[in-house]
Amino acid sequence: RGFLVAHDGVLAQLDAALVAECEMTHAEYEVLSHLAESDDHRLRMNELATLARLSPSGLTRRFDSLVRRGWVERERCDQDRRGVLAHLTAEGLARADAARPVHDRVVQAHFVDVLGTEDVAELGRLTTVLAEANDPSAAERVEGAEGEPAAQSPR
Repeated sequence: RGFLVAHDGVLAQLDAALVAECEMTHAEYEVLSHLAESDDHRLRMNELATLARLSPSGLTRRFDSLVRRGWVERERCDQDRRGVLAHLTAEGLARADAARPVHDRVVQAHFVDVLGTEDVAELGRLTTVLAEANDPSAAERVEGAEGEPAAQSPR
């Protein structure tokens, strides 16, 4: 229970700061950051839904909001005519880049500074064990975040 309360608290701080300073929610930032970190700033929509831990319809609603703002767009997949790619626009990349320092500052203040780097590393190890034990496909998503400072992870 404590983990869930702490998680919700950090996410509430992230959401408040991103809305106030960047005019986006944390959920929107998460979608933009996945695209910003991907090759050519593109991902298949189903892959993006998995990374963002959303159902396809949940991603569609979130994505449509970002499309209206001009931050993302849909593209047909050249290799699979049924496939749809999510593409981060230049404006979306600029927004993601501007939001990252806000995200990192809040995570540092409300997570890393509270626990300390050793405890953050241990918590990262423990949560990876839990993620992989409960979802074997989680290993791929967790591996994608390895090498980043632990402060990058509370998404």
